[in-house]
Amino acid sequence: MLNIVFYFQVHQPYRLRRLSVFDVGNVGSPFDEELNRSVIEKVASKCYIPTNQLLLKLIKRFEGRFKVAFSITGTAIEQFKRYAPQVMELFGELVRTGCVELLGETYHHSLSFFFDREEFMEQIALHMALMKSEFGTVPVVFRNTELIYENDVSEAVSALGNFKVVLTEGADKIMRWRSPLYPYRTWNDRHFLMCKYYSLADDIAFRFSNKGWVDYPLTVDKFVNWVEKLPLIEKTKRNLYLNLFMDYETFGEHQWEDTGIFHFLEHLPEKIFAHGALAFGWPSDVIEGCDAPAEKLSIPYPISWADTERDLSAWLSNDIQRNAAGALYDALRRAKGRGDREVVDTLRRLSTSDHLYYMCTKYFQDGDVHKYFSPYSSPENAYLYFLYALTNIEERLA
Repeated sequence: MLNIVFYFQVHQPYRLRRLSVFDVGNVGSPFDEELNRSVIEKVASKCYIPTNQLLLKLIKRFEGRFKVAFSITGTAIEQFKRYAPQVMELFGELVRTGCVELLGETYHHSLSFFFDREEFMEQIALHMALMKSEFGTVPVVFRNTELIYENDVSEAVSALGNFKVVLTEGADKIMRWRSPLYPYRTWNDRHFLMCKYYSLADDIAFRFSNKGWVDYPLTVDKFVNWVEKLPLIEKTKRNLYLNLFMDYETFGEHQWEDTGIFHFLEHLPEKIFAHGALAFGWPSDVIEGCDAPAEKLSIPYPISWADTERDLSAWLSNDIQRNAAGALYDALRRAKGRGDREVVDTLRRLSTSDHLYYMCTKYFQDGDVHKYFSPYSSPENAYLYFLYALTNIEERLA
């Protein structure tokens, strides 16, 4: 059986105010409340509300056979509750169907794993507590920020005990001859490792509306035909997993409604179920569903799902990014030492990886993607606004 595993990342950062050197020491919150409100309201109307409603419709229509998974960051949930409560109501309704799995991650969608392991574990624990309080569930699947993974991630999260599965990118430089359709085990044999099938996932997430793409337009029939012809399907009787991991904002925000993206999602399950060897599943289904010994897969250096390099370069490739990250985590350690919870909370919101992403100075295709997501006119401006916000907090610590 080939299990199609839809996992959607739901995340929204707190965007910064356009501060200057003259604002240092003279402002309260460094975050732009009006901008945050307008972004949440816009994406809610274009993506979260209509897509959640469509998923509820599909779950009801197919009587529980259609299943999806979500990872929803703490920063997104905080803003949904404040600016778009209907979104939270719909996510709650989805979870109550019993057809939605919620994943664990860092509460603030941060890169804390590389700068402060104690903070990394604290953010995971905060996120688990949030999933329990908001949805009544304890995740057994972990995905690190931006699918970032190396061997030590499994070692770190194994201390929490509840996680049985970890997700990551099926990067060619790691997979080589291996297929991402197989489930793997982490190098320490403590977790299943599920790898994104990035070519098919990105056909939906990035190429769907690209009229210059050789396979445009992407129809349901065409996509299912590709799935049916995947290598291994007819050659093995093992359970296989087609891991289609993508941003939830693919639906309606990155790919607008007039591209036909909602029509694609609405009609895909029917075509999948018409094929007897295909089904939908959760990442956690591999725990009981893995019906053959899984190969251990060692990933000794960091990989991610971002950019063509699929590494950390989207966030830490230049001096301003590394300077910003180092200064932030230094301030966070000092704020914790002084027990200033308000400052700690503010710094954690600044730890969201998006702020470093906006500072990326890549060009060509990856640069265009970074520009699309950034609310700022340039990477340098993103750095300056971040620096002024951090300096304002430093004034309080001093």
